[in-house]
Amino acid sequence: MMSDFLNANYHAHTARCQHAYGTEREFIEAAIDMGEKVFGFSDHIPCPFKDGYVSNIRMTMAQAPEYVSCIRKLAEEYKDDIKILVGFEAEYIPKFFDEQIAMAQNLGIDYMIMGQHFWDSENKGPYSGSPTKDEERIRLYVDSVIEGMQTGCYLYLAHPDLINYQGLDSVYEFEMERLCRAMLQMDIPLEINMLGKATNRNYPNPKFWEIASKIGNKVVLGQDAHAVEHITDRKTFEECMELVDRFSLPLLKELKLSNQ
Repeated sequence: MMSDFLNANYHAHTARCQHAYGTEREFIEAAIDMGEKVFGFSDHIPCPFKDGYVSNIRMTMAQAPEYVSCIRKLAEEYKDDIKILVGFEAEYIPKFFDEQIAMAQNLGIDYMIMGQHFWDSENKGPYSGSPTKDEERIRLYVDSVIEGMQTGCYLYLAHPDLINYQGLDSVYEFEMERLCRAMLQMDIPLEINMLGKATNRNYPNPKFWEIASKIGNKVVLGQDAHAVEHITDRKTFEECMELVDRFSLPLLKELKLSNQ
């Protein structure tokens, strides 16, 4: 069992999203081996598409009850070894929001985290992580995140630096400071995303975390696990901790859920 590692992880996916690999049991046992005390599954929330579109990056609405029941059964089985939670990673998209929240409440999930991959239906785009010099895109990203967080439905903001703005530094700094100040005011933690670090994505972005440090945002580490090796990746954990230390970021080791 590993020591000096993550105490709690709230960001993990399952094969239902069609781009994750391994079983829930394998994920749980890897987390136990790494010494984690809390492990949350937050697979991509299904969307109630009205135009016949079928997503290739998330489960269907019909799969959601089985997803929750599967995790609940494993949580009971492993309750003496680790606390297992079940939730969703969700975009805030107003036209889907009410139906998604009703579904989540009916299923009795533990939490949701916001991962604002899109601010409209995914089949219309754009993807937040695609490079852009369009000032409207970064403004819309920040606007949608703030509006969504004001609902009080999300535990934290996953990969807040997902937006891949390649334009003027002054625009990036203005908008990311606006985001960070709003999250601070609402006491919403920001996630340093370990998968992004491990796979050399545009996040974690040191430029963003310098801004978050200046504003004083609280942070969490999220494995964003799509495979067992993302849970056992100590090298990336240490690299993300170096980022925490470099910018003196206030790191939360565990989060309190609203139902606790």
